[in-house]
Amino acid sequence: MLEELKKEVCAANLELVRRGVVIYTWGNVSGIDREKGLVVIKPSGVDYAGMTPEDMVVLDLATGSTVEGKWRPSSDTPTHLELYRKYESIGGITHTHSVNAVSFAQAGMDIPALGTTHADYFWGAVPCTRALSQEEVAGGYEANTGKVIIETIEARKKDPLAVPGIIVKNHGPFTWGKNAGESVYHAVVLETVAEMALKSLMLNRNSTLDQYVLDKHYERKHGPNAYYGQR
Repeated sequence: MLEELKKEVCAANLELVRRGVVIYTWGNVSGIDREKGLVVIKPSGVDYAGMTPEDMVVLDLATGSTVEGKWRPSSDTPTHLELYRKYESIGGITHTHSVNAVSFAQAGMDIPALGTTHADYFWGAVPCTRALSQEEVAGGYEANTGKVIIETIEARKKDPLAVPGIIVKNHGPFTWGKNAGESVYHAVVLETVAEMALKSLMLNRNSTLDQYVLDKHYERKHGPNAYYGQR
């Protein structure tokens, strides 16, 4: 079942290791088949070493129940499902505990857009959510993490793909894209721009980027008249 999607999701999970944004079992990637209403995700607590497509878990989007797989799905599965149910445009989701992005999450700070590298991928700051309440943590913690991510996206009134990532306060980053591979790409970019922002603020706490420069760099790559790259 969904053999190609399982291969894609497995490869995306292993790419996190190759890019150095996860260690041990600290991360997960999922992908979705919208036509079938099924999600494929990494198993919970299983090491990346030796991981194969057969280790991936297939879930029903509507119910969250396991349709196929020998392992329990990632403990973050309810977060992924909340985002898939809310946003049709999301085709893949990545969660990591990458060091620099987590540093902003633990500080409770947005990752500010301070340069054109950031602007090429994120149309504005990468937001940090509010902290979850004690009640939200006690009851349905992972699903409520998804809901607080949605709350933050909705407050910004932007297409979720315009800023394809977020950091959850005291927790870490979630990124997304049109497919699993793109969500991993955004996770790697987010970690890199977080490192750049952290170092920039250490050198100059008043670092800024003019909005017109941010707009230009984002739109030349993603806007209706984009001209970056080859046709």
